[in-house]
Amino acid sequence: MLPRRIVKETRRLMQEPVPGISAVPDEDNARYFHVILAGPADSPFEGGVFNLELFLPESYPMSAPKVRFITKIYHPNIDKLGRICMDILMDKWSPALQIRTILLSIQSLLSSPNPDDPLAPDVAQTWKENRSEAFRIAREWTLKYA
Repeated sequence: MLPRRIVKETRRLMQEPVPGISAVPDEDNARYFHVILAGPADSPFEGGVFNLELFLPESYPMSAPKVRFITKIYHPNIDKLGRICMDILMDKWSPALQIRTILLSIQSLLSSPNPDDPLAPDVAQTWKENRSEAFRIAREWTLKYA
């Protein structure tokens, strides 16, 4: 049986969706969510539609969900496997955080990449040294893959 907290969070996600974000539990596994994230306005990801997967481990909410981009993206904090480098998914996790908070934070990360804490060092290097080139590539990938 699913913990009440997960049932409650899922219900809220379905009844009060976050603008630009859709998170739907899998038919066969209510701990696994299919996430669709719209690229934020005024970012190189604008107009893109990104697929992610979110999984709530047995220890949730005491430990962070596992979240990964399925859609290929050019971003200093997201690696080639789609893993995301974000403090609240790692050492700054708190049980007070919810699925919707995490998804909003990921959407915000697309607007404000942090090349000083990269998961993709080569992308971060470009982001730091030639921002317009990094934006151009990110835009190109968004048009091609998202």
